[in-house]
Amino acid sequence: MSDPVSTALAGARHVGYVTIEEAGPVGMITLRCRADVAPALAALNLPVPGQRRIVGAGARRVAWMSPDEWLILLPPADVARATAALTAALAGQPHLCADVSDARAVLHLHGPRVREVLAKACPVDLGRMTPGEMRRSRAGQIAAAFWLEDDRTATVLCYRSVARYAFDLFAMLARPGSEVGLFD
Repeated sequence: MSDPVSTALAGARHVGYVTIEEAGPVGMITLRCRADVAPALAALNLPVPGQRRIVGAGARRVAWMSPDEWLILLPPADVARATAALTAALAGQPHLCADVSDARAVLHLHGPRVREVLAKACPVDLGRMTPGEMRRSRAGQIAAAFWLEDDRTATVLCYRSVARYAFDLFAMLARPGSEVGLFD
């Protein structure tokens, strides 16, 4: 029997003028509902993010994905318990609460020119983007969501099936010698 692979890219890492690396396993829950989501998130001790924001700290965060959708990021070991708590908090209300941990891959981009690498791939005004602002957009030919942790670090989410494409795209865009000085 083969060993299961816990991440899409087995911890891939590329060092260029920005470092691209796959995150370890990340628990993810998609929550869709029309109801006030604050009580449900309070059951997990998580705040409600504003529009296009991601809030929380460390491995426990909530991202606003649309007016009726949130993505909850947390340690994989906490997903089952959190899903049960959310389902209980929203009992009697139409909602969807699903473990999507295996559906997506997570990449971290690190370096002083992280905005430049993202700007090469994504049609977003990264000069105006602030840390904690969440964007759903495109990265080359694929759908992606991303946010800036700070001015040197970004996190990118994409579907697991296109993780290799996303990784290779950002690695190519971060090759030494391909700097354009867009945000210098």
